[in-house]
Amino acid sequence: MSHPTPLTSFAAGARDTLPMLIGAAPFGVIFGALVAASQLALWQGQFMSLGVFAGSSQFIAIGLAAGQAGILVIWMATFIVNLRHMLYAATLLPHVSHLPARWRWLLGFLLTDETFAVMNAYYLKHAHTPHGHWYFLGSGLSMYGNWQLWTLVGLLFGVAFPKLQTLGLDFAMVATFIAIVVPQLFRKPQLAAAIAAGVCAWFLRDLPYKLGLMAATLVGVAVGLVSSHWLARIRAARSKA
Repeated sequence: MSHPTPLTSFAAGARDTLPMLIGAAPFGVIFGALVAASQLALWQGQFMSLGVFAGSSQFIAIGLAAGQAGILVIWMATFIVNLRHMLYAATLLPHVSHLPARWRWLLGFLLTDETFAVMNAYYLKHAHTPHGHWYFLGSGLSMYGNWQLWTLVGLLFGVAFPKLQTLGLDFAMVATFIAIVVPQLFRKPQLAAAIAAGVCAWFLRDLPYKLGLMAATLVGVAVGLVSSHWLARIRAARSKA
């Protein structure tokens, strides 16, 4: 169902992101707890969530900083991990390319794994809706506020309970990613891409700086594209027969 006004689109985006907010909450708590247990000041951890807003990169940066890695290594590792956002942006670009630059910059900053999943599903159903960017804003801002809140909770609890990050709460994020990916595997190209990426990630899991994940991403994209073109050619050949 399309939404008639910017406000209703904004509210619908925030509402439809609610399951993702629940899954990301333990992730934010663990990040805050890790900062509290590190040499960083609490305000630096909150500032990182405010300015970076990329959970995976923040975890990697904290781990590398704890291992006394150089700033160049931290920059490169987080850059590589965040390259997947280029694929997200390329997928959503046809729906936002008409917007002013201030909108595109804002939505680009708010784009996360969870928001991409919500927006990709939304645009598949409402490709030409005039208020899609307000729906995008509602989803992105709800994730942003949620991340700030649970980072703060993790910082405070991390000070009070130093072993909080050892309670296994990180499984919630794994469950969230499974919930994001599985509904998109109903088509053969997506399924082939997921299988190829999973196999690649498994065999390259020991590469440093998460390079195996990046390689798996590229392999998955390549397999997905080849599968899509192959199936399109088969359908075209059948239509001519």
